[in-house]
Amino acid sequence: MTVESTAARKPRRSSKRTSAAKTPQTSEPQLVQLLTPEGERVEHPDFEIDLSPDELRGLYRDMVLTRRFDAEATALQRQGELGLWASLLGQEAAQIGSGRALRDDDYVFPTYREHGVAWCRGVDPTNLLGMFRGVNHGGWDPNTNNFHLYTIVIGSQTLHATGYAMGVAKDGADSAVVAYFGDGASSQGDVAEAFTFSAVYNAPVVFFCQNNQWAISEPTEKQMRVPLYQRAQGFGFPGVRVDGNDVLACLAVTRSALERARRGEGPTLVEAFTYRMGAHTTSDDPTKYRADEERAAWEAKDPILRLRTYLEKQDLADAAFFTALEEESETLGKRVREAVRAMPDPDRLAIFDHAYADGNPLVDEERAQFAAYQASFAEEGN
Repeated sequence: MTVESTAARKPRRSSKRTSAAKTPQTSEPQLVQLLTPEGERVEHPDFEIDLSPDELRGLYRDMVLTRRFDAEATALQRQGELGLWASLLGQEAAQIGSGRALRDDDYVFPTYREHGVAWCRGVDPTNLLGMFRGVNHGGWDPNTNNFHLYTIVIGSQTLHATGYAMGVAKDGADSAVVAYFGDGASSQGDVAEAFTFSAVYNAPVVFFCQNNQWAISEPTEKQMRVPLYQRAQGFGFPGVRVDGNDVLACLAVTRSALERARRGEGPTLVEAFTYRMGAHTTSDDPTKYRADEERAAWEAKDPILRLRTYLEKQDLADAAFFTALEEESETLGKRVREAVRAMPDPDRLAIFDHAYADGNPLVDEERAQFAAYQASFAEEGN
């Protein structure tokens, strides 16, 4: 045995040295921001953006209507009209900013919370609700909007996006691909595999991670030792952390990453640093694991409020604009409510129909048991 290996096996005597050994050596996170929480416009040396008043009002409208639709969906679930709902409350800027950076020929692979991106891609909100009601499997043709169906399996869509992007490159097209996922999904092996393949094959894909601080009830500090965007360095491509509550910065950073992908320079990891203001889904109770003070601090960074403040300070939108938008918002809410209530109830026994091609005695028994269970509710009502 060598002297070096003997020394390596000796226990450390200094608690100070042990503590230092456990501390990762990383640089301070660099946050790209173009609009402060107070609604002040700031510049960034690497990311510039010049939008017309109409474009700025358009971004504001997108966020307001997306939030209205999301709130209506949450209410409908509470009323028993939907089986589940995953709210995007607080993440409107990340989704609208990145969604409006896309070209029509770009392709999107979402999770199950990208309602704002779906809005940007022209997907009818009622199709999303039909899926959460259990009466369709998505309700839209992915190739019509270049927007894939929602993915419930955590992280798997990053592999789908990488494979699709590799195909785009082989076809010689100059379009790009975006894969959306959350901070919790970044701990999945599928995401690491997607990073590896995209880097090795120089795939034109942007990995857009909405870091909303919580993977259901698990905080980010229990998932990672370094800022999330810095993980990209180990795979050989750049990572950027952007203020996820700043719609201008999200637009500028995503647009830059997409242009880089189209130039054949490979993948980029964009970490949109934001906050999930509501529950993970309507089956979750965040008051059991989050402090009210934390939410209050993030409410002051509200993405819609900061853009409205900027529009008003710069005289880019008047009272008539906000009034008309409020009316449009109410009209959207009414349309969504009426559409959902007009949908049929899901066929609860359909889940047994295609478990086996030729049937199965065990499945038949389970179907009968479930049918009897459902019937018991009608009997109680009588």
